[in-house]
Amino acid sequence: MRVPLERAEEARAELLKFAAHGFEERDLPGELELAVYGGPEIEEALRASFGEVSCERVEPGWEDNWRAFHHPVEIGRLWVGPPWEEARESLLPVVIDPGRAFGTGSHPTTRLCLELLQELEPASLLDVGCGSGVLAIAAARLGFAPITAFDNDPAAIEATLSNAEVNGVSFDVRLTDVLADSLPQTEVAGCNISLPVLETLAPRLESERLVASGFLASDELRLDGYRVVSRREQAEWAAVLADRKH
Repeated sequence: MRVPLERAEEARAELLKFAAHGFEERDLPGELELAVYGGPEIEEALRASFGEVSCERVEPGWEDNWRAFHHPVEIGRLWVGPPWEEARESLLPVVIDPGRAFGTGSHPTTRLCLELLQELEPASLLDVGCGSGVLAIAAARLGFAPITAFDNDPAAIEATLSNAEVNGVSFDVRLTDVLADSLPQTEVAGCNISLPVLETLAPRLESERLVASGFLASDELRLDGYRVVSRREQAEWAAVLADRKH
């Protein structure tokens, strides 16, 4: 099925109700294509929630074919990829289990955040909406410390802890409502989250610098308390580096 990019986060959240095992996604011009493997009962549930969907019969062995959709990416000094691939020796490896459906590093918003992160000197960091833990793990690889990772989804906390262990790094991971609970004071905050949450969160942050994405290049971004100093775009998505106003 295909949804407009502005409904991408909503569609992902809804789709996880039917596909807790994960799903595939592909960026198209102005749209996001989402694919789920399953039987007639999954098709019926998807049609009830999303309306128009298309179905194709898959060949035996589809259970392992999903691996073909997950390739490593090189982002500056970082290599981000699945556990069955190997990084080039000259790059810092960030191994992420793609079966957890919380972000593998290939999405433009993640890539843009990782590019901006590498422009900064290593310092204390808060990862808000950590998902798979890719930003926090990459930051640890780059020398950032101490690191705190927050998410309001227990499954994301589990994924972050598991991926951190695989990568041989450790940091503080907490199940937290970032719009209600207190936030630590850090030099840098990384926020790859939806635009409404980002704009509500910005005034509450106690961080000097902000690396933020999760919004479209066409969106009008308002970050109360911060001044944008750098902006990047890729495949209709955008990310910014912002400094705290004093």
